[in-house]
Amino acid sequence: MKIQEITIFLEIMAPLSLQESYDNAGLITGNGQWDCTGIITTLDATEEVVLEAIEKKCNLIVAHHPIIFGGLRKINGKNYVEKTIITAIKNDIAIYAIHTNLDNVLHGVNAAIADKLGLSKRQILQPKNDTLKKLYTYVPLEQAEKVRSAIFEAGAGHISNYSECSFNVKGEGTFKPGEGTNPFSGKVGERKTEDEIKMEMIFPAWQERNIVAALLEAHPYEEVAFDIIALENANQMVGSGMIGNLPEEMTENAFLDLLKKEFNLSMIRHTELIGNPVKKVALCGGAGGFLIGAAAASGADFYLTGDIKYHEFFDANARMVIADIGHYESEQYTIDLLFAVLSQKFPTFAVQKTGVITNPVRYFL
Repeated sequence: MKIQEITIFLEIMAPLSLQESYDNAGLITGNGQWDCTGIITTLDATEEVVLEAIEKKCNLIVAHHPIIFGGLRKINGKNYVEKTIITAIKNDIAIYAIHTNLDNVLHGVNAAIADKLGLSKRQILQPKNDTLKKLYTYVPLEQAEKVRSAIFEAGAGHISNYSECSFNVKGEGTFKPGEGTNPFSGKVGERKTEDEIKMEMIFPAWQERNIVAALLEAHPYEEVAFDIIALENANQMVGSGMIGNLPEEMTENAFLDLLKKEFNLSMIRHTELIGNPVKKVALCGGAGGFLIGAAAASGADFYLTGDIKYHEFFDANARMVIADIGHYESEQYTIDLLFAVLSQKFPTFAVQKTGVITNPVRYFL
């Protein structure tokens, strides 16, 4: 199996176009055309993880965090990033990062956190704008169902938890085939009037190529008329953070105990408890200070994340409790998520979870 086969699957799961502007997701070292000897999933691709991959004869590391965020002016081993890159390149180890693009999908990092808490009625906390497009096309009446089904199959027509959504209007189309054409109906040099269906369907912007290819393949016309426009609508399936409901209401102290148990925590930084029952929980894996306002506006009783700064705790403003469980701790189950999806997709292939604890933070208790 080529490494590229694995990265293509990962990019279907979490398209690179969904990463934030500052991010560096994708293949960082290595070549997609290499034969893959095995995969190790990890949160961070440190030099210790690269050495582990060498020992286990795995030449692909799938990490959540990119080892390189910005440009490197020199690579001489003076810091952990340079050491990691040198060791990976010298030993032909490919490093692939699936970062904020995995954060921003409904089935990604935040879903792994929500699974540990048993949250239901899950929604994206801050949906992304400008990730949707709409297709308009015109199809002969008798071929409409074939074309519509092909476009659905390619990924169009999803609105939140609804699928195969479209709007269809009957009308008449006219055309006059010119010399050298091979029209589906009508005659060269004569105007033809055709009973047609005008179809409208929403689709994720990153699937445009597949949508158009499916349309052209299924459509009977030699020249297919279609329009694609960008939408400003928020995409409820893509964005930052998540919110959902606990199976049962509980006290604030009981919820903090649940967090300690499920995330193996020795301590939790949090704002003052306000004495309200906890039912609605907002969360964001990693550094989630930027979502405090969205969490409060959503009516969440608790906001769970990591890397909260001192002054950001004030933003709770007695509207909810903010709990900072740590960056690594909030994202630790991403390793299991990546292992699970890769093992399921490639069941006969060697996929392993790292045995290295890459968390650089220690606590003195």
